[in-house]
Amino acid sequence: MSLEASFERVSLDLDQPFTISRGTQTAAENLIVRVTDDGGMTGIGGAGPAAHYGETADTVAAVLPDLLDVVEEVGDPHALYEIESRMESVVHDNPAARCAVSIAVHDLAAKRLGVPLYRMWGLDASAVPDSSYTIGLDTTERVHEKAAAAAEAGYPILKIKLGTDRDRELVEAVRDAAPDATLRIDANEAWTPRETVVNSEWLADYGVEFIEQPVPAEDPEGLRFAYERSALPIAADESCVTLSDIPAIADRCDIANLKLMKTGGLLEARRMIATARAHGLEVMLGCMIESNASIAAGAQLAPLLDYADLDGSLLLADDPFTGVDLSGGSIRLGDQQRGGTGAEE
Repeated sequence: MSLEASFERVSLDLDQPFTISRGTQTAAENLIVRVTDDGGMTGIGGAGPAAHYGETADTVAAVLPDLLDVVEEVGDPHALYEIESRMESVVHDNPAARCAVSIAVHDLAAKRLGVPLYRMWGLDASAVPDSSYTIGLDTTERVHEKAAAAAEAGYPILKIKLGTDRDRELVEAVRDAAPDATLRIDANEAWTPRETVVNSEWLADYGVEFIEQPVPAEDPEGLRFAYERSALPIAADESCVTLSDIPAIADRCDIANLKLMKTGGLLEARRMIATARAHGLEVMLGCMIESNASIAAGAQLAPLLDYADLDGSLLLADDPFTGVDLSGGSIRLGDQQRGGTGAEE
């Protein structure tokens, strides 16, 4: 058997500007990896690098040739552990780059077996959480409009980005527009530990489910302070990047929020989920702003999750890839007819 691997850069416009406490984004650069076997079957993967974690489209493009050389040298898409291990030895950092290759190889392996990836892993498609839909920072009027539109589109869970001097006003606007929705909060490290505790008390009055990464990742004791005193559960995102972070956050949060682009690959993502479970944590899988070249792979992990936040492709003006149907927040793995991750051009 032989494999041919290639990649390309794509710039994806967002449907509307997306703002969090760290800034505004109007487009996302993704890198698409393709791995083709000698029978002409192709696996697809994607990287959505985040500068916050030290990766850009340029850094991913710089290391992908070395990673794809590994795939071609191994030459077997079913040698998943060997490929991921060798990739990490060649490029230790750049997890989004490694993850794009991991997704493409997993996609090809499952396609060759003629089954969706979740079935290759032996997972139960009936046991999946709904995904949240994110309401980015904006004027109060626009936040109300976005929340009303999301509720009308059938999204049962809304994640609200906060970190302003109008946080209560924004939550009120969302609750008014979507009175029946489950609400989650993401402050993206914008609050102090004491602000987190105070905010958690009034957020609980609005029926908020949990707070994601309220304090800076560089303040682990602040995260512990917030966790021990918050009126709501705490999820760790920026504080939970690699496998080794999980034992360190186990007594500082309730939920570990993983992202494929942080993990470096699907095998490592599954290790992190198992490790989080072993430490008594619930697990959420989030995403960057990504196409279905990678979001569809994240959806395959849904049976292993307590919470999902896989709306990255839904924020795009146009996604060049189809994937698992996530409209209305439901992750419809049971409807997946295609083998692999479900991503197709």
